[in-house]
Amino acid sequence: MVRRILLAGTVAGVAGFGVYWWLTAIPLIRGLLYTERPYAADLANGQTVFNAGGCSSCHAVPGQPDRLRLGGGVAIPSPFGTFYAPNISPDPVDGIGRWTEYEFIDAVTKGISPAGYHYFPAFPYTTYQHARLEDIRDLFAYLKTLAPVAGKVRGHDVPFPFNIRRNIGIWKWLFMDSGPLVPDAAHSAQWNRGAYLVNSLGHCAECHSPRNFLGGIITAQRFAGGPNPEGEGWVPNITQKGLGDWSEKDIAYFLETGQTPDGDSAGGSMVRVIRNISELAPGDREAIAAYVKSLPPVEGPPRMTSTTTIGTSAVTASPRASVISASPGPAVAVRDGTPPYEAPMIMLTEASSSSACSSEPPTFASAGAIHSSSSVAGVIG
Repeated sequence: MVRRILLAGTVAGVAGFGVYWWLTAIPLIRGLLYTERPYAADLANGQTVFNAGGCSSCHAVPGQPDRLRLGGGVAIPSPFGTFYAPNISPDPVDGIGRWTEYEFIDAVTKGISPAGYHYFPAFPYTTYQHARLEDIRDLFAYLKTLAPVAGKVRGHDVPFPFNIRRNIGIWKWLFMDSGPLVPDAAHSAQWNRGAYLVNSLGHCAECHSPRNFLGGIITAQRFAGGPNPEGEGWVPNITQKGLGDWSEKDIAYFLETGQTPDGDSAGGSMVRVIRNISELAPGDREAIAAYVKSLPPVEGPPRMTSTTTIGTSAVTASPRASVISASPGPAVAVRDGTPPYEAPMIMLTEASSSSACSSEPPTFASAGAIHSSSSVAGVIG
């Protein structure tokens, strides 16, 4: 009897390990079909993809004004540890200068490194996987035209067991749904363009959706906002539950200038996001606005109270207000000449009219309204 029990346990253990190994393995054959046919890259489109994807928000060297200096180094805190955005300049030693096109595509759309390991999903490949292949190829060609930046970024600070990259294979199996987006014939070309930008390159849901304990987006509350994964403040609800008073023109204008319908200015990480989106063609911003305005109202998770402390300053948001500045430092405007990486990082805890915990939507919040690339989204892990 004991032998049978031991044998059964051994078989179960071997079978379980086999399933684990299969779920966490990297595909042996990758990317070979990407470059079967010659491809003439569209560099102008590559630049559009670069701006829509917010690449510079995480990968530009911090503390300097050049958003095309992609040496990385931005620290991105999360509940699972702190990630550091890597060098994605064409530097052949420290950047992606020696990468092949299919290695780049695998990285961006599958979260697989050229060395054959899983990238952490802090890099939003779960959303980039929905991008068109041509857009990713154009992006790669565009990145190759930028100046190489020497310097290797430090490793991530991720504690056990989250630092076991092989386990990410199981996470991918749970939360990745592969394939490009399919246009919806029931909607206009403008709406479909907006849906594509928001749900692929823009990766808006990566910040504007609550997550479960494994870090996966809660599908039923997609775009409904939630706790800021960087640890302080709240990322707002951008469905009609949160932006019901905003018109399409209001949203498009905000994406261009950072100015809200109430005359406030975006702050915090949203400054960098708007710096990128403001470079898009007006038609793309209008398409994003059309799609965002069409999102049905979705109740977000309850959130906490009205006052947060930034440095030595306590900031309280009124029901119609957003945090514009932190002490020290003036209000942040997108087009005032301020280097986009020196803006004070401001995180907002929205006001509640009566209680410490509320599920009522904010009118606006500056800690990432519409989209944010500096949270747990936007780094190659």
